Amino acid sequence: MFIDHIKLKVKSGKGGAGCVSFRREKFVPKGGPDGGDGGKGGDVIVECDNNTHTLAHFKGKKLLKAKNGRPGEGKKKHGADGEDLILKVPPGTIIKDANTGEVLLDMKTPGERRVLLEGGKGGLGNWHFRGSRNQVPRYAQPGEEGKELEIIMELKLIADVGLVGFPNAGKSTLISVLSNARPEIANYEFTTLTPKLGVVKVDEYRNFVMADIPGIIEGASEGKGLGLEFLRHIERTKIILYVIDLASFRDPVYQFKTLQKELKKYSEKLASCSYAIALNKVDVAKEKVSEFFEKLNITPTEPKYGASKEYPCYFDEKTFVLPISAASKINIEPLKFALMDMVEKVKDEEDSI
Repeated sequence: MFIDHIKLKVKSGKGGAGCVSFRREKFVPKGGPDGGDGGKGGDVIVECDNNTHTLAHFKGKKLLKAKNGRPGEGKKKHGADGEDLILKVPPGTIIKDANTGEVLLDMKTPGERRVLLEGGKGGLGNWHFRGSRNQVPRYAQPGEEGKELEIIMELKLIADVGLVGFPNAGKSTLISVLSNARPEIANYEFTTLTPKLGVVKVDEYRNFVMADIPGIIEGASEGKGLGLEFLRHIERTKIILYVIDLASFRDPVYQFKTLQKELKKYSEKLASCSYAIALNKVDVAKEKVSEFFEKLNITPTEPKYGASKEYPCYFDEKTFVLPISAASKINIEPLKFALMDMVEKVKDEEDSI
């Protein structure tokens, strides 16, 4: 089950109480105080785990608590520290304060561990309070209370390229052909019900991550269809690849303009991302390619990356428009190399800032 949004309470452990104790040993008359300190309460720790892909393991849980510290004992014995509560989340998980909306943690790197809530300190035993004026202290500190917080965990997949298109545009077929992802593929709309990630291997040394989300329809930014619920998963992408269905009853230019409009309504940042266009199913609707170029006043350029000369295409330094067929594997290899170059350029620009 794919779960990408969870609300729950977490609580760190309470510190153990300090001990009130006095030495009672043979041949040691009037032994002094020897009460040990209480153990520290367990922390709430968030760990970024690359083997976890959803937040489903938190479903149905309302309160998760770290263990309390154990109280101190006589002979200055320190109480055991409470066991930490470790929340394992997939990369791309954001932890927010449920009451204020403040982003507390943004977990991106596998293996990263961050303390969300610290456990309460253990109380001091009575041997700390001995002195010339108080040689028999009968007081020890109680442990500090743990901290409680209501949080929202929100998963935003981390990918280099995000696929955006209308339902049944061929996105699932495309990501299955390009990458190691194996989504469900069928000839009806909204086949994709959850986001999918795939690693696209370009050559021996280079690869990038691609994300596919459910199809977007007009009004998705207002809650229609499934797209709005999952648009958050392409917010982190470096490049948007618009997949236009040439075989659809919807006009290709209408598809492109509508998708751009819905992304802009959802997020200005998302709409300003670098993007490219893949005109899919060119093997069954070749004539629509030239119409698309004419309506958008795009002048075709020379093919690059070994793209077929049979279909008009466009390449410049920032973007490209490439006719493809995911099913027939037309221009799939050129698409890989064109996207890889775009990803590398965007990363270089980010590193130079």
